[in-house]
Amino acid sequence: MDFEAAKDVCRSLPGCTEDTKWENDTVFSVGAKMFAATNKDVPAQGFSFKVDDERFLELTDRPGIIPAPYLARAKWVKVMPEAQLDDAELAGLLRRSYELVFARLTRKLQREITA
Repeated sequence: MDFEAAKDVCRSLPGCTEDTKWENDTVFSVGAKMFAATNKDVPAQGFSFKVDDERFLELTDRPGIIPAPYLARAKWVKVMPEAQLDDAELAGLLRRSYELVFARLTRKLQREITA
């Protein structure tokens, strides 16, 4: 799995912003709401993002995918390099994370982003 490709997927989503938080994390957001994060200097430390509630346990049962530190209660996972995910599956999970966060934005903000 290629974490640089994962960053490109995030950057390609409508209204995505990218910034640095907590001194060393690259955070991808939509409407000022975070949907994915990774270490800016060492992306091989993993990629974290939100998942559907019903997929959380399924995904964290797989080798190399753990509950994301500090965000597990919000159903975030952290995908480590040793995870058995191909690039297409990771891209789909990132798009779904974006959709989950986008759906929680106000209708007005959703219209502004998609306009």
